[in-house]
Amino acid sequence: MSSANKRTVHTLIQGVVAFAVALPAIVNASGIPTSLPWVAGALAVAGGLARVMALPAVEALLDRVGLGLADNNGDGSA
Repeated sequence: MSSANKRTVHTLIQGVVAFAVALPAIVNASGIPTSLPWVAGALAVAGGLARVMALPAVEALLDRVGLGLADNNGDGSA
């Protein structure tokens, strides 16, 4: 996979996580009651996803599958 494709996939993953982090504020601003089962489930999944993505082991896993943030050529350029 090319470096540009890796960055694209990594950015997509980061976008999903950013949406997951923002989901509680979005629900609150929209006025949807958080007691609805699907809303509560979505908020729980979003919180869990945000927490898991913050783990160093996740970055290590992304490195193993070729989607990590570390550059491939080792010269510090991105």
